[in-house]
Amino acid sequence: MSTAENSRTGGEEGERQGLLDRVRATPAGRLTLRIVIGVIGTALVVGGLIMVPFPGPGWLVVFTGLAVLATEFAWASRVLEFAKHWVRRATDWLKRQNWFVRIVAGALTLACAAAIVWVSVRLTLGIDLIQKARELLS
Repeated sequence: MSTAENSRTGGEEGERQGLLDRVRATPAGRLTLRIVIGVIGTALVVGGLIMVPFPGPGWLVVFTGLAVLATEFAWASRVLEFAKHWVRRATDWLKRQNWFVRIVAGALTLACAAAIVWVSVRLTLGIDLIQKARELLS
């Protein structure tokens, strides 16, 4: 059967391989794929970590980056499983607590996020948000 017929009729086993399988078939393709996956996954993880203290999907982006990295790197798969285990464990623990503990945990989380935002704005823009708030209130 010719190549043109293979492409029309579904082809042989080699033609049924997915794009990633064809890329992984060569040493250069494997290396290129690992580099591309590594760069994309690392960018997602770093971007997600930067977004964590701010409103938005910071942790979701971090876990997405780890999932992308886990497609090519075994260590990333282990880190992802470790993180999912501890997030589940902390969430389950918090669900079992009374309302007072939940409020305190929320207040501490809010205080940490506010401190990170204050430090970020102070270091990047040179604006002291606490001083500006005092000026507005007086």
